[in-house]
Amino acid sequence: MSTPRPIALSFLATSQSEGAGASVRRSIGTPKLRQLSPFLMLDHFTVHPGAGFPDHPHRGQETITYLLSGAVDHEDFAGNAGTIGPGDLQFMTAGRGIMHAEMPNPGFGDNIGMQLWVDLPAKLKTCEPRYRDLKAKEIPTIQVDDGKVTVKIISGQSHGTDSVQELAYTPVWIFDITIAPGGKIQQPLPTGWNAFAYTLEGETTFGEGDAKKVVQRYHNTVFEREGDYVRAEVSAQAGESGRFVLVAGLPLDQKVVQYGPFVLNSQEEVYQAMMDYQTHSNGFERAKDWESKIGKSMVH
Repeated sequence: MSTPRPIALSFLATSQSEGAGASVRRSIGTPKLRQLSPFLMLDHFTVHPGAGFPDHPHRGQETITYLLSGAVDHEDFAGNAGTIGPGDLQFMTAGRGIMHAEMPNPGFGDNIGMQLWVDLPAKLKTCEPRYRDLKAKEIPTIQVDDGKVTVKIISGQSHGTDSVQELAYTPVWIFDITIAPGGKIQQPLPTGWNAFAYTLEGETTFGEGDAKKVVQRYHNTVFEREGDYVRAEVSAQAGESGRFVLVAGLPLDQKVVQYGPFVLNSQEEVYQAMMDYQTHSNGFERAKDWESKIGKSMVH
């Protein structure tokens, strides 16, 4: 008999400044929730034209960027460059080292989206960096509960439909779910994985029976590992649909030592990453004298 996952924690992601002129609602990577292995950070960002995230390094993690509106240009020291638009995702593996910039495309107004940092298994922290883009049109979308629930299957499986492909080294499932008033869904998740739901719009009720909880927008709701599925519904009396991103990932049994954009397994490895970046070595050779073209678009 399958059982629902109870709620472990639910809290509001408050807005803060980040990057150059951007604002983010950070939920994972805060005093309330330092980490939720394999997840290191979750930002719900708003970036105005002329602001953004100019040239900066990474080592040891993957970043998943899900753009809700606007358009983001990206460029790195390996010569990779491109643009993602509304509903598109970019999966970036930093591996042994990368330096890149992420800036709003000036023709599309404000950028609003989500960025999730995912830890890499220790054996993959020295892999070569890579990018994969997933376009909105490639994402399978299904309807359940007589059309009252829409599920975008970014990664994973929902109601017999699989996502396009595995895009991250660390196993992660991601769904963008919209529930109309009166709708409900039971979304199965792999046993033992950590999972959370970040609410984007409206009010959504998670859980069953006496454990039900009504959650407002901009909250992160973390579920216990025990249980087989997450249950969500929106009241028939609600004035609008509820929308949330449901994410689950395989926990990694390893120590996390983080200093800014460097995520390793020991203090010594973090010191080495800082030294490698400063001396342009061991993965950061191409950072020497490199400047992105898009980073120069910053308004000073």
